[in-house]
Amino acid sequence: MLWTVPLVLLVLLLLQTQLCVCLRGLRAAGSSSSRSRNATQQRLPGAVIIGVRKGGTRALLEMLNLHPDVEVAKAEVHYFNVEEHFRRGLTWYRAQMPFTLPGQLTVEKTPGYFASPHVPVRVWEMNPAVRLLLIVRDPAERLVSDYTQVLHNRVTRHKPYQPLEELLLRQGHIDPAYKALQRSLYHQHLARWLDVFPREQVHVVDGEALIRHPFPELRRAERFLDLPPRIAPSNFYFNTTKGFYCLLSAGGHDKCLDESKGRPHAPLSSQAFGKLCGYFREPNRLFFEMVGRSFSWC
Repeated sequence: MLWTVPLVLLVLLLLQTQLCVCLRGLRAAGSSSSRSRNATQQRLPGAVIIGVRKGGTRALLEMLNLHPDVEVAKAEVHYFNVEEHFRRGLTWYRAQMPFTLPGQLTVEKTPGYFASPHVPVRVWEMNPAVRLLLIVRDPAERLVSDYTQVLHNRVTRHKPYQPLEELLLRQGHIDPAYKALQRSLYHQHLARWLDVFPREQVHVVDGEALIRHPFPELRRAERFLDLPPRIAPSNFYFNTTKGFYCLLSAGGHDKCLDESKGRPHAPLSSQAFGKLCGYFREPNRLFFEMVGRSFSWC
């Protein structure tokens, strides 16, 4: 029976070899799984929608999110313009971002960034190559919309609030100290951004055009962001009840902006609105020169 000893040793050798193969396979699978998990991570934004407040930033963000190579931060982060947040550092900021794959673009939007004096330098320090999107609308209409939102919030909390005309006019003239008015002086705020960033890193979106005909504005934004053209006219349909376009994703899911969008504006007399338009005429001209295009504003 001496022949059985070599046979047993041979069997044991074969089992050991098979075990080593299995262990290598398990390690390789684990390493592959780990790499797959690590590929999806939270990254700092490569593009930021910086404003303007009540200019259509939410609509722009939702429309960009139709693109398969874009992931967006769902909430306004207010990292660069709120000191409490900024003190938490970039690790905290990154943790507010969505998980993305390599090659995907992370987009954040906080419209309060545009008019905050210290924000441009802070954004540049985060990433000098970041792309900035600025969506604008008629500054007079934007002001009324701004007031309307504040009024709605005050009424909801059962708090009184002055009529718009009382805030806007002082002794029959436009009051330049009114905060909502200052936020509509686009040329002043843009000048601070262009002191830090080159003009080609700032893309201006026509807010009125985005609402009336979304697709051409989204195609321009895709080109600015170096994204392949994936958003199509079929991604939009006009909702006759709401009076504006809604979104349709590739998976067939539709999404309309919330009820605050398209809210009726607070009343303002035609005389006061005319004074407002006259006040913005020169600031608008300066803004048009800065961006190299004009808009059909009052």
